[in-house]
Amino acid sequence: MSGRDPDRRRALLDAADRVILAQGPEVSMAAIAAEAGITKPILYRHFGDKSGLYQALADRHVRTVIARLRPELVAPGADLRGRARATIGVYLDLISANRNLYRFLFHRASAEDSRIRSHMTALVRGLGEELGGLLAGERAAPDPVRAQVLGHAFVGMVQTTGDWWLEHPEVDRVQVVEGLVDVIAAALAPQAAVSPRNGRVSRAAGRI
Repeated sequence: MSGRDPDRRRALLDAADRVILAQGPEVSMAAIAAEAGITKPILYRHFGDKSGLYQALADRHVRTVIARLRPELVAPGADLRGRARATIGVYLDLISANRNLYRFLFHRASAEDSRIRSHMTALVRGLGEELGGLLAGERAAPDPVRAQVLGHAFVGMVQTTGDWWLEHPEVDRVQVVEGLVDVIAAALAPQAAVSPRNGRVSRAAGRI
């Protein structure tokens, strides 16, 4: 039985998904192994160790979320505000529909293993860089550095707000989406600036 068999690994990750969704983020590794019909040592053999299993689940789900968000970010014909609204809505829908998996990855696995925490951070940072590049390419920010700052800020803001929202299901989803969109719109709105040479007011390049 090869630990590198992609079909077998996929079946084991499917089993992990099922038991995490059913039992919650504190599920034991033994329960995951039992769902897959194997023992815990055999489960670890396929992924190296518990950290390897965590990383495989992170790659599977975080990359899937990013892949679902990307088409909304670059949707043709939509302004940035509309794309922000659609992207945030998709993100909130995904994490609320997979609440236990989200908490397993972002809370439990990241807290237990520094390598997973670093890996998850790198995945999220990559999305921030991608968004920063998009803002720079569309000249929605006055310069590339500002675009990167905003890209990372927006991604972090949406992630932490989504985390808060999962703990407050009484808050209407539309309120959360529109509140985030308003912050993004304000950050990208043209800003008045005074020239240091002549004191004239100019407008920064941001557009939304």
